[in-house]
Amino acid sequence: MNTARPEAIALFCLTPGGVRLAKRLQASQELTCFTTDSLLEPGFQPCSGGFAAAVREAFSRYSALVFISATGIAVRVLAPLINEKLSDPAVVVIDERGQHVISLLSGHVGGANALTRRLAGALGADPVITTATDVNELAALDVLAVQLNARMADFRAAVKTVNQLLVSQRRVGLWCDPALADELGRCDCRGFIPVDDLTSLPALDGLVCVTLRSALPALGVAHWKLVPRRVVAGIGCRRGTPLALLDALLTRRMAQQGIDPLALKAIGSISL
Repeated sequence: MNTARPEAIALFCLTPGGVRLAKRLQASQELTCFTTDSLLEPGFQPCSGGFAAAVREAFSRYSALVFISATGIAVRVLAPLINEKLSDPAVVVIDERGQHVISLLSGHVGGANALTRRLAGALGADPVITTATDVNELAALDVLAVQLNARMADFRAAVKTVNQLLVSQRRVGLWCDPALADELGRCDCRGFIPVDDLTSLPALDGLVCVTLRSALPALGVAHWKLVPRRVVAGIGCRRGTPLALLDALLTRRMAQQGIDPLALKAIGSISL
């Protein structure tokens, strides 16, 4: 998921008006601004190899791309590069007069919706966001996963199903391990129904469980496990120990502790 990359924003502007607007944004945002050779000013980078080539390079290097241009220009140059929303960078488009800031790609996991609101605030512009959960003022499972730095099995299918339930005004419960309650309390949970006890569930159409546990009790409702990455494993071994052996030992140890393998955030060791 592209959220692992530190935020780095590339901005492209191709007209004098776009350059003026980019300079306004530079006053409050960390941006790397690109423009054509004829419009270069201090603080701007040239589009080496041309506009399309510069966008191609930025698409793989930056976590977000901002275009001060017509939406059609951004769509046409990005079309060959788009892969999927879990890895593509956020893409935002701003009109030259700074009236509208449009979230175009990777609104949730990539952070384009949040970036749209931020840039619109800096410009006094209207944020244009079209994702169904946002326009209905609801939380979204993929946003919750980003906020908790969490993973889940079959993430794409789960997000599609749960978000569809939310925007269809179905009853989706949200339960978490007590140790994670404070963290969940700082997240956007609009639309979810709080669940305190897994042994006594209200009437629900689905349930999201925020937990590090490898197993949950039998639940009489469709449910999905969202696993925050909170476990750091310390490993020491002799030089040349096979990776398969280390993997087996770590897997066995986590099973003994009742911890879902998705909770593993990092492995620590010494350097010789």
